[in-house]
Amino acid sequence: MEKLMGFVGATVGSLVGWYLGALVGFMTGVILSMVGTGVGLWAGRRVTQRWLES
Repeated sequence: MEKLMGFVGATVGSLVGWYLGALVGFMTGVILSMVGTGVGLWAGRRVTQRWLES
């Protein structure tokens, strides 16, 4: 479950990063997409850990 939620978080984070960065330019979209992937992966796994803990 933790890996699945990490994947979902990474996908959503990447999408948000891309759309925000694409407003500025292509390379900014690529960079913010990578950052969003990492943040989304971290957040998805963290939420799952807390949810399964309680």
